[in-house]
Order: sequence, then C-alpha cells, then structure tokens
Amino acid sequence: MKPIYYLVFAGATLLANVILTGCATAEPMAGIGPDFKGPVGLQLYSLRAQFGKDVPGTMDVVKGFGIKYAELAGTYGVPPAEFKTQLLAHGIEPISGHFGYELFRDHLDDVVRDAEALGLKYAGCAWIPHKGDFDEKTCREAIAVFNHAGEVLAQHHIKFFYHVHGYEFQPFGKGTLFNLLFDETNPKTVHYQMDIFWIVFPGQDPVKLLEQYKGRWELMHLKDMRKGLATGSLAGGTDVKNDVAIGSGQMDIPAILKAAKKAGIKWYFIEDESPSSEQQIPESLKYLEQVKF
Repeated sequence: MKPIYYLVFAGATLLANVILTGCATAEPMAGIGPDFKGPVGLQLYSLRAQFGKDVPGTMDVVKGFGIKYAELAGTYGVPPAEFKTQLLAHGIEPISGHFGYELFRDHLDDVVRDAEALGLKYAGCAWIPHKGDFDEKTCREAIAVFNHAGEVLAQHHIKFFYHVHGYEFQPFGKGTLFNLLFDETNPKTVHYQMDIFWIVFPGQDPVKLLEQYKGRWELMHLKDMRKGLATGSLAGGTDVKNDVAIGSGQMDIPAILKAAKKAGIKWYFIEDESPSSEQQIPESLKYLEQVKF
C-alpha cells in the first residue's frame, strides 16, 4: 500500500499535467492578443446579405472566423428562440442586440420578450428617426424613451444602451445635443455604445469622449475608416465602402483601444458594413491579435 503523502503528491501531479495539457491545447480566442484582451465578437449585421440568403450557412462562416460572441440586428425571419439555439449550436453566444426606436417607444414589451428569448445581456437602439438636422425636440423625446426603456429593461436584468451615430453632435447651448443625451439620461439604467467610426466621421475624438464619459460607455463597435475620407459631417451616414479592415485605415486604433481599456469597455464588436466584410473581418481579427498599445 502506498503512503498517503505519495498518493496526494501523485494526484496533484496528475491534476497539474491535465491543466497544463488543457492550456497547451486550448484554442486561442479570435482577435485576442498580448495587448488587446477583448472580449470581442461580431455584429452580425456585417454579414446581413449572407444571412438574408442562408442563416445556418452564414453561422458556419462566423464560427469559421473563430468568433465566440455576437451582437444582433434582427434574426432574418427565424424566431428569436430558434435563432439563439442555432447560435449556441455553433459555439456563438448572443450578447447584445439592436432594436428599432419605434419598438422601444411603442412596443417595449416586444423588445423585452425577444431579448429574453435571445438571452441578451444588452438591448439597444442605433438610430433616432429625424428629418433634416437632429434637433432639441427630437433629442428630448428620445431621452424620455430611453429613460423609460432603461428602467423597464433593468427590471428584467437587461441593460439598455444607445449606439451613438454621429448626427447627435449638433451644436446646443455650450456643447452639443450629444452632451444633452448623456446629461439627461439616467446613468444607472441608460448605457452607451461607442461606434468609433461614427465618432471620428463627425470630427470628434473617441479618446476624449471615453475619458469625459467614463463609466457610461459599456460597448464598442470596432471598425476603420478609409484613408483620405473627409471628416466633419453630421449626416450619420456615408458609403459603406468607406469601412475598411481594422488597422488599414486612418483611425488611431491603438490609442482608442488603450483609452477604451481605461474607460472600462465591457464588450467589443467588430462591425464591417462594406461589401467586402467577409474578406475584411479575418484581417481585422488578425490586426487585433497583433496590435500594441
């Protein structure tokens, strides 16, 4: 019979070997490197054309990228619960989702129902409908909608967020309507998603805004802007071909990622709206795995 101390030592050695072997063979997370730790997922809208034709096949593509997390913008005709099941079967966890402004305003129960069916941690709005320039009246109406949505969703353990789109930087008072949105929404229940493209396109500085509103930003869209594209527009839109692979455009990605880490961003999602997104997404992931900051 072996002494007790020998059995304990042997057991500990075996456990250590199992752990080390598991670590050595574990598949690395896509987009994660020495400096950028994520967590990073994909906004599935990036592959909207593909999803519109073949949902399971496109999920295979996402899985092939090594993506483990997803942000949604619709379920392409598939019932939410079934869409979640298909995602999980592909090893992809749904984290957040975009829903239309009118749903938050007029049919909030439907948002809650679908967000729960999808198992989302976050449900957000990416566009406030407006005619002409975004104005104070429309902004204040949205503030009321967002505060109510944030309160109701919080009761269901879902966080509400607004995805800034660039048109909010219309001058107002001593600042902009962007500042009014942040100042008048409840910081406990209304969170924000920074799409770095839609901060730089209107001529703003993502680093400064991450510092100014530290704690309000919880999610981030990672993308890059074609070199030479002029900034300063409050249109909230531009040709989708101006989306390029991360690291190949004019954005100072290392500075933004460094500031995002300090600001406490909880989730990052690559969003590539270009027709070449399927080719560019792997390039973006590779860049994130190698970026230094």
